[in-house]
Amino acid sequence: MENFSPALELICKYEGFNEKAYADPETGESPYTLGFGTQFYPDGAPVKLGHYCTKQKALDYLLHEVNIIEQEINKLNLRLDEHMKQALISFVHSVGWKPFLYSSLIDCIDIEDWEGVTEEFSEWIFDQEHQVIGNLLERRREESGLFLTEIKQPIKKCEDLLLTAFRGYAASTEQTNAIRKLEQKINPYVLAEFANNFSINGPLVPMADKSLDYFFQFSNDGQEDRL
Repeated sequence: MENFSPALELICKYEGFNEKAYADPETGESPYTLGFGTQFYPDGAPVKLGHYCTKQKALDYLLHEVNIIEQEINKLNLRLDEHMKQALISFVHSVGWKPFLYSSLIDCIDIEDWEGVTEEFSEWIFDQEHQVIGNLLERRREESGLFLTEIKQPIKKCEDLLLTAFRGYAASTEQTNAIRKLEQKINPYVLAEFANNFSINGPLVPMADKSLDYFFQFSNDGQEDRL
């Protein structure tokens, strides 16, 4: 287990341990999962409803899965350092082998487009209804950070969720309430730093009454400071 410890730690952290098999959250049926995300036993038999396992047995299943993932990744002959491989093992265990093959990750790795790699990681944070899942968001950040451990050049590492939200801001009730809820949860010092860096000047106009554009003053050349 020692050779795979970074990948195993990530998988165990975000999958969590389940002694009893549970149904797929989307379908309420198969595939069933137990342990640390196991859906098939080492002999290929599927996990079924009503199955149980101990934590040690779950780790055995997981180690078997990780070994297989590593073998398949090695067949791709990618130029990977050990941190990159560990990150990909966790990623593949999370999303599946076929989605990994059809993603842009392999192409980005081939041409050493490291920002492209981080952007691709950040695409895999949604459920089937395209709702962002906090657990996946945090996991992708950790996987991306692990992947880039030995990369010396500065890499932009963000999901751009806020930029996407601001660009699509239309002052709807739902959007306004979402922003207000977020503001209440942000540390006041972090919020103040954001406001200063974002050049928010003067009194703020209530969002329910005005467009987001009113939050930003005109610059010296007469042009609005927009996103």
